[in-house]
Amino acid sequence: MRKAWKWMIIIIVLLFLYLPILVLAVYSFTDAANIGAIRGFSLRNYVTLFTTPELVHMIIGTVALALGSAVIATFLGTIGAIGSFYSKKKMAAAIMTMNQVPVVNADVVTGFSICILLVVVFGVSKDTFIPLVVGHVTLCAPFVFLSVIPKLKQMDSSIYEAALDLGATPLVALTRVVIPQIFPGILSGFAMAVTLSLDDYFVATYTKPATFDTISTYVVNATKGAQTTIKTALWALSTVIFLLVVIFSLVMNLRAVGAEQERKAV
Repeated sequence: MRKAWKWMIIIIVLLFLYLPILVLAVYSFTDAANIGAIRGFSLRNYVTLFTTPELVHMIIGTVALALGSAVIATFLGTIGAIGSFYSKKKMAAAIMTMNQVPVVNADVVTGFSICILLVVVFGVSKDTFIPLVVGHVTLCAPFVFLSVIPKLKQMDSSIYEAALDLGATPLVALTRVVIPQIFPGILSGFAMAVTLSLDDYFVATYTKPATFDTISTYVVNATKGAQTTIKTALWALSTVIFLLVVIFSLVMNLRAVGAEQERKAV
């Protein structure tokens, strides 16, 4: 009986989380203009999504921004985590506290603050994309830090010191000893940074150039208009993003399971 309740709760939670996305996925393969009666099967929304220049440019720009910001955020977050791990207790505690501020801070506050600092105070034009990139790096780097720190704590810190004793330079010891051991955490942090950047709305709203749209800002603006074809094409976009996330999650989990099995075998 207890097992049945457990499975029932799991099913309810899964339905609550994924049913809206599944509904959009079903409607993305129809000719329906609104959520309601399902019409005939059609790939029109997908054709519109990948043939409309406005949508294609928006997707490419968003992906480029996410990847670029994630690379910078991953580098900074990883370096910060390593520095914190090898620092004294008081310094490590201070770094951890400073890292938690952007995590718990509201995105709208982060975006507005960066806009005021860079655009108003320092006069950096939004057209340079600098405020937008800085905003996304600020948003993502703390989460990379939090992904890498647990891997550092699991690592045998004496290996790094042993490499130094054997004549390796600090850089060589870092790249050949430390980085390989914490690479799963770095990869997870990078994936999280990409996801956060793709999902962001508030930071982009305050820092993006007027002629540039991310997926989030475009979707919000499109839902206010009357272009039904564009609106329904966004159903297809949501489905594509969801499938990519599911595939990526499965690959990451399978790799993690494989790595764990190899570690136990050794």
